[in-house]
Amino acid sequence: MRDAAVPSGALPWLKWSIDTLSPGVFALVMATGIISNAFYFESQRTLSDILFAINLVAYGALLAATVVRVVRVPRAIWTDLVDPRQVFSFFTFVAAIDVLGVGAMLRGFGDIAVLMWLVALVTWLVLLYASFGVFTFRNTAHHRDVVYGGWLIAIVGTESLVILGSLVAPSFGAAAPLTFVLTHMLWGIGLALYGVYVTLFVQRIFFADFKPDDITPLLWVVMGAAAISTNAGAVLTATSSHVAYLDATTGFIDGVTLIAWAWATWWIPLLLLLGVWKHIVHRVPVRYTLTLWSLVFPLGMYALASLRLSRVAEVPVLRMMSLAMAWVALAAWIATAVGLVAASWQSYRDFHTACRPAID
Repeated sequence: MRDAAVPSGALPWLKWSIDTLSPGVFALVMATGIISNAFYFESQRTLSDILFAINLVAYGALLAATVVRVVRVPRAIWTDLVDPRQVFSFFTFVAAIDVLGVGAMLRGFGDIAVLMWLVALVTWLVLLYASFGVFTFRNTAHHRDVVYGGWLIAIVGTESLVILGSLVAPSFGAAAPLTFVLTHMLWGIGLALYGVYVTLFVQRIFFADFKPDDITPLLWVVMGAAAISTNAGAVLTATSSHVAYLDATTGFIDGVTLIAWAWATWWIPLLLLLGVWKHIVHRVPVRYTLTLWSLVFPLGMYALASLRLSRVAEVPVLRMMSLAMAWVALAAWIATAVGLVAASWQSYRDFHTACRPAID
């Protein structure tokens, strides 16, 4: 009879899940979307379309849940916004819109992609100064820890605007040149922010105490931010802006793009080594957390960045690397999705068990 009562706990559990929803939940959309886009360019259209369809459902559900959370628990939203360790997670919303927008653009929904880019741009502008304001004025010296890579998501969100913005710029007609100028500016801002972060990050991990708990899947965004900078640079190079000044910078962008890709590649073995050190040497078990999607996204982004670089640099071997990494990213996506389902079911059971005394 008790088992029959379990379904009655579904709605309360769903409300509790929405109330405690992380602002970084859109990393799931980022990860799914970038792998879908990578397989689209790899001519695996059926697989890409399946992932795109899944992503539309996921984005719709998460957007609805976020709106409900804003209505139900506005104080919780505010608490996240003024928390230095949480505020940068909101940039997953920006990057998710842009990644999904690229998928829509590839499938001929140009008007929708333009609207999505505009929404992402406005959201990014508000979040950028709000987040770094919080980081500056509310982050204490005691809690300041650059190993935590949350603000790397701000860089990813910035570079994602470059990619979708370059694709939709021609749709703005007379304002297209201004849009291209903006995308080039955003690319530079993203690189500057990345340079600041990596300098602090490298100093922290090489010259300060480093513990297994400091190793989180979010650290993979160190590689992912370099990869998306590569992707954005390759898109700028491949897209003619018809602005003489911008076209004259193509050689510079090419060089920086190659360096960014090399830097992203350099990080992969080191990040794997850190994972071995944590999970094998120190025997910390692997458990599902939301931040695992922040590991999947860089893998997919690296695959797509390598493909775009192979085209602009005309180096076929990079195409092989891209395809191999795309399948690795898909395997990681499947494993993480299974972990999400298992963790959700366990959360439901734990919630029901905790509420059972009240029911009895």
